[in-house]
Amino acid sequence: MLEFWLLLCAYLLGSFSSAVLVCRAMGLPDPRLSGSGNPGATNVLRTGGREAAILTLAGDLGKGALAVLLAVLSGASLQLQGWCLLAAVCGHLFPFFSSLRGGKGVATTLGAMLVLYWPLALIQLACWGTLFALSRISSLASIATALLTPVFCFLLLTELLLPVGLTCLLLLLRHSSNIRKLLSGREHRF
Repeated sequence: MLEFWLLLCAYLLGSFSSAVLVCRAMGLPDPRLSGSGNPGATNVLRTGGREAAILTLAGDLGKGALAVLLAVLSGASLQLQGWCLLAAVCGHLFPFFSSLRGGKGVATTLGAMLVLYWPLALIQLACWGTLFALSRISSLASIATALLTPVFCFLLLTELLLPVGLTCLLLLLRHSSNIRKLLSGREHRF
């Protein structure tokens, strides 16, 4: 029964849209209706500025971290903690509170991973940062990091491979429009 409540709590935490809450609080346009239409830190940066984007990023990182932290504090197995990562990201991608219209899940994944297994989170951050610095394209860095993460997970902690691999697959699916834009040369650069 504890497993069900932890997973439900992780999903509901993930369902809170940091971007929507921050933009409302700051009197900015709804990120789902402006820019790329994605309620995430990158779109908020474009449409609302740096301060709003930083708050959105902190909120998305925090809700992922809190979802896994609750599992850790309850004494859940590492495997269940991994499923809480997936549940929180599913909440972000398909939020209960926003008609299932969510973001891409990159920051929520990183926040959850920081608590779940911080060495892998640091590798993810290094991959993303390096790729972004080279390309100046956020989505390319996110897509490549999602492709590489299961490989690093396999090498470092195979026990988490299934929930982490499924999370990365969802991230890739949510970036399908970005993949098309990258292939056609129309993706935004910073």
